[in-house]
Amino acid sequence: MSADLLEQFLNYLSIEKGLRPKSLEAYRRDLQDWLNFTDERERAVTSSSIDSLLSLFLVHMHDRGLSPRSMARKSSALKGFYRFLLREGHIEHDPTMLLERPRIGRALPKVLSQQEIERILQQPDLSSPFGLRDRAILEMLYATGIRESELIDLKLGSLNAAAEFLTVIGKGGRERIVPVGMFAINAVNDYIIKGRPQLIKDITERTLFLNPYGKSMSRMGLWKIIRKYALMAAITRDVSPHVFRHSCATHMLEGGASILAVQEMLGHVDVSTTQIYTHLTSKDLKNIHRKAHPRGR
Repeated sequence: MSADLLEQFLNYLSIEKGLRPKSLEAYRRDLQDWLNFTDERERAVTSSSIDSLLSLFLVHMHDRGLSPRSMARKSSALKGFYRFLLREGHIEHDPTMLLERPRIGRALPKVLSQQEIERILQQPDLSSPFGLRDRAILEMLYATGIRESELIDLKLGSLNAAAEFLTVIGKGGRERIVPVGMFAINAVNDYIIKGRPQLIKDITERTLFLNPYGKSMSRMGLWKIIRKYALMAAITRDVSPHVFRHSCATHMLEGGASILAVQEMLGHVDVSTTQIYTHLTSKDLKNIHRKAHPRGR
């Protein structure tokens, strides 16, 4: 299979599906592994069919020590690639039709308690522009459950304070409206009025949250901010922007929000992605059952 077809597929994912560079690079790595594998095997074993090579490839990946999750990702990339080739008329049948996706256990997301979130939110020094920015970031992450990339990409016009909602551009370029509470709105307004003017270097810059150079923050920069305040709050386990997203979703479900409302807010295409948070709240239901039901003990 030529590298030219791989480039056609990646262009399709970029233009038609709106995948971001990070996702495209993951597809490229996975499929390049496959192309390298087939080049080597087809030179040595010319009678091997593409179907058998696929099975050999997954065995080879397993022998290399890849995790079930990594193997599942490669399998998914292969299926998408060959469906594309079939649709474009490059092949007559899809050899991945019988390819089984490796089973993986779905780990429950890490979640902070409401008390731990509150401790973190109290840490930023509000006498400095960076402290004002960081409190606004923390409040926004917890209030909306948006992804780290979505927060980094926020612009000055993304927040409609009067209507109490945020316009977010999510995966695949999909736009959604997310409600925002007054704690986050007030924190962002304080930052815009008192903090951001001290960080801005170029008056034409529209990015909401700025780094020390007056530019958009990096993913690593955001992670360092979250980790810093978690440690200041005496929380020693790993805390990331995604933990804030998980915590927001879980606390909303615990508070009575419907799973469909949380799905819409988080921007999940499939409700099954949101359903993982129900496993976290099921522990509370079990405790309630034990205490309240005559035969629960």
